[in-house]
Amino acid sequence: MMKVADVRALSIDEIQERIREETEQLSELKFRHTIAHLENPMLLREKRRFLARLTTVLKEREGSSDE
Repeated sequence: MMKVADVRALSIDEIQERIREETEQLSELKFRHTIAHLENPMLLREKRRFLARLTTVLKEREGSSDE
């Protein structure tokens, strides 16, 4: 997982691409967890939190460009 400082260094397009990728991975993990339990269910929490970090940084960037 990337740290917030690393996420902030990405461009808006790169952040949007990572959000798309992480969302797909999270959906796949949820599906696999439903079918058969994951070896490490903490991955779901980590993915969800990382996705939230990406979204937060993106919203900050979009908000600052409006001003």
